[in-house]
Amino acid sequence: MNQAELRQRYNPDGSLLRQMQERMLHIYEVIDRICQRHEIPYWLSGGSMLGAVRHQGFIPWDDDLDIEMLRPDFERLMVLLPQELPQDLVLQWHTTDPNYFFLYAKVRDRNSFLAERNGYDRVWQEHGIYVDIFPLERVPLWIHKTSLLTFGHTYKMLRTAREPMLAMRRVRLLAAANRNFIFPLLRLLAKVFRTQYYDFALGIPYFQKSLKEDFLPVRRVRFEVTTAPIMREAEKCLTYRYGDYMRLPDNPGAQYHADDVKIEGLKD
Repeated sequence: MNQAELRQRYNPDGSLLRQMQERMLHIYEVIDRICQRHEIPYWLSGGSMLGAVRHQGFIPWDDDLDIEMLRPDFERLMVLLPQELPQDLVLQWHTTDPNYFFLYAKVRDRNSFLAERNGYDRVWQEHGIYVDIFPLERVPLWIHKTSLLTFGHTYKMLRTAREPMLAMRRVRLLAAANRNFIFPLLRLLAKVFRTQYYDFALGIPYFQKSLKEDFLPVRRVRFEVTTAPIMREAEKCLTYRYGDYMRLPDNPGAQYHADDVKIEGLKD
């Protein structure tokens, strides 16, 4: 099945999924311009990178877009985005949304609404379609897993709370304790027990094992109607994660992260 046939089957023009992808592409292009203006290196992550290599855009049945960057660049971007995002977009980070406790950021669209299946978003201020921004850092696997033991209680508090908003005070306190005290101590340990491998930053419940030379320098490839950066060794990393990544799954289906989605017209 060629790309045109895949588009017609899974995300034809006008479909809800295609509208979501178009809105994410709008968010992405704004982030890309800001990163290029300030010379902040980043690259497409996971399934978004797979889509760029295999489909020259979104995986036709996918409804998210993720990017990655090294943690110092991420911290710099968290300062820049509130100053430079247009009015139709907003940064979701603990500095802009007090109840947002994830350790990766989102740039949200203000002209849409979605309710995620995990339910954590019910206590957040912003609920629009988004692009995820993940920081990476060089830490041993055991230190990364230790950070999940300490930070994981934030998720448990919300999952088990009868009144999520009442639980948020404890969640915010624990999240702040991790960011300000526990994680700095773990990073000191990481300097003692050095590793050459990079992983998602502390507290993020996902794993990858990559070398810095796998990421940089990035190279740009076609992504929908624009271009996007991918890892220098994208094919190597995709093989490690997905095996024969160019082979389509037998029965792909839409991988929705949301139960309810509403989209207004794009603003110029």
